[in-house]
Amino acid sequence: MSLFAIGDLHLHFQSELKAPGQLYGPVWKDHEVKFRENCVRMLSGEDTLVLAGDHSWGKKLAECEQDFRYIAGLPGHKILTRGNHDMFWEAKKTAHLNKLFQPELTFLQDGYLPYRDHALVATKGYTFEGPFYLNRSRQVIGWDEAEAAHAAKLVLRELERLRGSFESARADGYRKFIMFLHYPPTSILEERSGFTDMAEEFGVEQVIYAHCHGESRFHDSIEGTFRGIQYHLVSGDYLRWVPKKILD
Repeated sequence: MSLFAIGDLHLHFQSELKAPGQLYGPVWKDHEVKFRENCVRMLSGEDTLVLAGDHSWGKKLAECEQDFRYIAGLPGHKILTRGNHDMFWEAKKTAHLNKLFQPELTFLQDGYLPYRDHALVATKGYTFEGPFYLNRSRQVIGWDEAEAAHAAKLVLRELERLRGSFESARADGYRKFIMFLHYPPTSILEERSGFTDMAEEFGVEQVIYAHCHGESRFHDSIEGTFRGIQYHLVSGDYLRWVPKKILD
């Protein structure tokens, strides 16, 4: 019984694919086949797989049916968290999604799920991604301040959601936490953020995030141990479609 994670499957069995990198990048060729084969090889029916956002290019549920059928057919228990491209998923409709798809799929947003003696806490997250202004050496010398202010408001919203989830889990007696985000915990301008501070406040053991895919983005945020917490990027193309084991 182990816990695995991966993100950014970007499935499109029924929807139009508009991402150039996914259209032409070699790592994306037949990625659904590669990922299924790796899951069958690595996971048992007793394992749990957390999918950290950007599951489908479908904008409506009707365009995601085959994508969800694919995910449901993977081994183990599947937990889906929310990504920025998951247009089918409004935060207030999480309960409705669970009513439709449980027990095959569980959607996690604004709350927590128990995993043995851990609480799995998740939110989409957010981070400022520019536009940035660069000098000739490709160093950041400025940024769009209006966009940065807008991003700060979204970060605060996500932090409020995350705090509520931690507090619910703690009220229920949990003291061991794993935190899942879709966006990275810091922007390229930050060494720390509200997300890293909250992880430290609640004694989180591991922070799992996705979103940073394409080789130029793989190292946009924290990787490895930072201030006593393990940070893992689990974007599918970064992992080459091999799910990452988080807990034995």
